Amino acid sequence: MQKIGYFFLNLSIFSILVLAASAQPSPSTVLPERERARIVDEILEDRFTNLLPQLMRREGIDMWVIISREYNEDPVLRTMLPSTWLSARRRTIMVFFDNGKEIEKLAIARYDVGNLLKGAWDIDVRPNQWEALAKIIEDRKPKKIGLNTSLNYGHADGLSFSEHEEFLKRLPADYVKRIVSAEKIAVGWLETRTEKEMAIYPLICRLSHQIIQEGFSEQVIQPGVTTTDDVVWWFRQRITSLGLDTWFHPTVDVQRADTQQFEHLRTFSKRPDKQVIMPGDLLHVDFGITYLRLNTDQQQHAYVLRSGETDVPEAIKTAFKQGNRLQDILTEQFKAGKTGNQMLLAALDQSKKEGIMGTIYSHPIGVHGHAAGPTIGLWDQQKGVPGPGDYPLLANTAYSIELNAAVEIPEWKKVVRIMLEEDGFFDGQSFRYIDGRQTEIYTIPRKLGYVK
Repeated sequence: MQKIGYFFLNLSIFSILVLAASAQPSPSTVLPERERARIVDEILEDRFTNLLPQLMRREGIDMWVIISREYNEDPVLRTMLPSTWLSARRRTIMVFFDNGKEIEKLAIARYDVGNLLKGAWDIDVRPNQWEALAKIIEDRKPKKIGLNTSLNYGHADGLSFSEHEEFLKRLPADYVKRIVSAEKIAVGWLETRTEKEMAIYPLICRLSHQIIQEGFSEQVIQPGVTTTDDVVWWFRQRITSLGLDTWFHPTVDVQRADTQQFEHLRTFSKRPDKQVIMPGDLLHVDFGITYLRLNTDQQQHAYVLRSGETDVPEAIKTAFKQGNRLQDILTEQFKAGKTGNQMLLAALDQSKKEGIMGTIYSHPIGVHGHAAGPTIGLWDQQKGVPGPGDYPLLANTAYSIELNAAVEIPEWKKVVRIMLEEDGFFDGQSFRYIDGRQTEIYTIPRKLGYVK
């Protein structure tokens, strides 16, 4: 994939974003809606202009048709709507046609779709929307017509059964034969992160990290009083108060020196969801935000100091290092063209050689939380994931490196799971964490001199 042309964000907007990355999160460090809309629309225009032609030509499809109805939006179409459109309007049909010189961007709809897709339906000439679409197709004579149908990705399977049927009824038989799945274009559109997006993604990940650090501190947690459920709802309220959104409900849980054993993720998922946080607890959070149409997904740990303790016990520190090492083992497998299953199996084989009891369930991230692209294991499918796991790693894609290392803590006489998740980016040559990763466990109260 060729590099996408980079542009500098409006200086005033970029300054506000930098402020948000360097200051404690507050509503004043999150962009106002109008400025957010400006960034969203600039990024979208860049994607249409530079990314879309590359994807259509890479897959050899000269016409891509996306059909969607209000309240039942195609997942791809939702990412193509301008900032002022919160959903499709009635039936919205987008047509992208490669005429050899440029990509025509047409809307078979009652309205222009923002400034980027001009309305191509004259309702006075052709009152029937399907006939208007058929006329557009006949006039352009595409060799292949890509539709959003897919067995492997819900993201790329947005064409409903009834809309598909209606479309086929109006399309001349010769063109019906030219229909193909647009799965790879759809996945490519969703998984590819442009340079414009990567200019702001680190700031979004940093904001998410800051909220975790604030939640896992003495400002929020009073040992012996605060429950895990209290912290979960603090996170939800904090997101709302900052004017942000999330794509999943956070979880907060504890592991401690007790008789509960969570030797498998299936049993770990049944742990209590409301526990009073006590000194000596190892806390874990799974948390993410949605901002400027990009998502984060992060898991980190904190330790509640006992009376007289000034640091995390060495056994837990050692366990955490195994989690970091498992991250390294996986990201060392990031090579362009490798499939998710190949990376998974190679990483698990290496972790076994190093004596690490690892489980890997990493996934793409971007405009969706569990995004399109190569699936790198599921917690209950550690031998490979048919379909999404067979998809190759491509340049300019982002991932949540999600996994856990099960480690024996002798003092506790039990196994703990170091469950980590951090967002990263693969540029085609190397992998990097978008805003670093946790390499030390937070302490509550926070010890002096901590550096992330």
